[in-house]
Amino acid sequence: MKIRAVCTANPERLPGKKYKTGIYKHAVNGAVIIDSEGLVGDAICNREHHGGVDQAVYLEGSLTLDWWAGELGRPIEPGTFGENLVIDGLDNRAVSVGDRLITGELVLEATSARIPCATFAAKMADPKFVKRYTKASRPGIYCRVITGGVAEAGMPVEYVPYGGQKVTMPEMLATFGKLLSAEDRARYLAAPIHYKLRHILEAQLSDLQ
Repeated sequence: MKIRAVCTANPERLPGKKYKTGIYKHAVNGAVIIDSEGLVGDAICNREHHGGVDQAVYLEGSLTLDWWAGELGRPIEPGTFGENLVIDGLDNRAVSVGDRLITGELVLEATSARIPCATFAAKMADPKFVKRYTKASRPGIYCRVITGGVAEAGMPVEYVPYGGQKVTMPEMLATFGKLLSAEDRARYLAAPIHYKLRHILEAQLSDLQ
């Protein structure tokens, strides 16, 4: 595997909307510094739902973007889905919470699946895209930064699977907002999931006790 593209954005206004967004990302030339909060210089406009230590970097696999290109009947340029990194040879469906991607000194750890929203649908100019993206079950991946570093197109990537029980990205998308079984809840909590989801599941557990 290797990095196909590194993408950042400036704040831009969505057509017909009053708010600005950082979803309009484009591939950049050269190395970009990545710290615990994400890519230095990348716009994150809605801090309630985007960014933060467990959602610092958003990545897409090239195999998944190639699949979408076929579905949509047009090329998918890096940054189209608002991703920071495109990883050559990666299929989003194969990624589980806790899997790590290492390039140079940079170490990323998968924490959660991308949940599509109205801003994403507006960016894709398709009001039904949230439903379409969910049905495709190939969600992008949010990562925390274990060790900061730099990322640049062409850098090799080492993929290290999580050693515990698997919680895959498609499963996380499918179960979003749903009450998990006791067995699944325990499996999720045993994995290094996004802290917000952990708080939700721990609250559910307390309510049931």
